Amino acid sequence: MIKPLEDILVVDFSQFLSGPSASLRLADLGARVIKVEKPETGDICRQLYVSNLIMNGDSSVFHAINRNKESFVADLKSEIGRNEVWELVKQADVVMHNFRPGVMERLGFDYEAVKLVNPEVVYGEISGYGDEGPWRDKPGQDLLVQSLSGLTGLSGNGDKGPVPMGIAIVDILTGAHLAQGIMACLVRKGISNVGGLVQVSMMESIVDFQFEVITTYFRDGGEPTVRSLKNNAHAYLGAPYGIYRTSNGYMAIAMASIPQLGELLNCPALLEYQEVASWFNERDQIKSILAKHLLGGTTEQWLAILEPADVWCSDVLTWEKLMQHEGFKVLDMIHEVTMGDGYRYRTTRCPIKIDGEYLLSKKGAPKLGEHTAAIIEEMLVKHTLGK
Repeated sequence: MIKPLEDILVVDFSQFLSGPSASLRLADLGARVIKVEKPETGDICRQLYVSNLIMNGDSSVFHAINRNKESFVADLKSEIGRNEVWELVKQADVVMHNFRPGVMERLGFDYEAVKLVNPEVVYGEISGYGDEGPWRDKPGQDLLVQSLSGLTGLSGNGDKGPVPMGIAIVDILTGAHLAQGIMACLVRKGISNVGGLVQVSMMESIVDFQFEVITTYFRDGGEPTVRSLKNNAHAYLGAPYGIYRTSNGYMAIAMASIPQLGELLNCPALLEYQEVASWFNERDQIKSILAKHLLGGTTEQWLAILEPADVWCSDVLTWEKLMQHEGFKVLDMIHEVTMGDGYRYRTTRCPIKIDGEYLLSKKGAPKLGEHTAAIIEEMLVKHTLGK
């Protein structure tokens, strides 16, 4: 298939997760992504491990977030390095970065400077907290932004402390928002030959992620958020919403009628809660009754009762069990990619399907500077000679 972003050139200065996750999606959609890295160390993500697992000399997370890209090494403090990168920037459809405010200005590759040599460029940038205000220069790190944003006050039981999400949710959401903005500007560029500046911040992205509960918070008169003390899974939803232990594992139950659960599960104590308001006002009492009752049977037994009755419920799977399940296998979500030196590894594929086909690429992450010489020959020397 011809991918939607074929012939789009992205020059990507970004590091670690948020920016590279955006350029990963652009690459999946067909764009050519040239990753500009500094000599010797490259992207800090090459050495910043989420575990002690090293894959072909670099961290596992680097391989996951930088597949299907090219690596171009340049010393931006040297005249030669800057000149080489300027030649790339002049030919780019998209230039992007995720440095703190002011860094690209000091390097000389800020939007206004780039626009002078490439007026139709789409320029994307990610910051931690925007380009003004007292948090402007604060580190834009995922856990820190989660903690400042109020997100950690929504998970975990109410008698426990704040709970962060166990993945870099802020980085990935921010990258998705940047990719959306870039693609919108590419559409405009295709129509009117007008580029644009796309700016997103990690704080704005994670606040937007909470749009549902923040709207509820204001409708509630700004009352403090109160998490359930028992089996909390949503700070504003009533019983039975949560994850419960069974005799052999766990199960999840979403929104459901409490009296109906009482009848289906043969739990008379739940039949007392006929009023919908009580499912919110007395949710901890209800959850305590339900939690104790569910310990008396297996997950499979309870699901066999509730699922035919159209109660929203499910097993709670580990990755091992998930990947053995036919419901997951049919998605073919895991695929193998190969690096230029032949190293192979398994990772997730792009989740988007276009015209009935998935956007697949077998190209793994680049070694540091792997494509520098070829890019100089292809794009810099030939472009200079062609002038």
